[in-house]
Parts: sequence; C-alpha cells; structure tokens
Amino acid sequence: MDLTSAEKKATYEEIKDYVLEHSGLKVSSLYIAQVKHKCGIIERQNYNKPKSEETKHPKCPIEKEQAILEALKYFGMV
Repeated sequence: MDLTSAEKKATYEEIKDYVLEHSGLKVSSLYIAQVKHKCGIIERQNYNKPKSEETKHPKCPIEKEQAILEALKYFGMV
C-alpha cells in the first residue's frame, strides 16, 4: 500500500516526541526547521521574517541535530 505525500510527513510535535522518547533530548521547532532546511526540506515561504538582518538565531547542537536526523529518517522524510 503506497503512502501519499501528506501521510509521509510528520508534524513537529511527532518529531519532538520521537526525539524525546529515543534520545531523551528536548528539541525546539527552530532546531527542527534548521535541520530540515539543511536537508533541503523547504515546505513553504516564511512571512514572519526578522525586521533586521543582524538578528541572531541559536545554532542546533550536534547531538540534537543527529537525533532530529534520526527522527526524519524514521518518518521517511530523508
């Protein structure tokens, strides 16, 4: 039975739950978005952009990035 593209996508909450359950790490939506962007998964245009170019965002730590990648592979998104 083939899955549709909507069924293959996991929500941010599902990814957070998977990462917490399997690695014990809590990850933010920002970290998930950074890893998805790094993998080339761009879902839609972001209209909530910062007002200045100098806005700094925290970078995702390596161990959390690896846990998120594992979750994305589990859900078949990578």
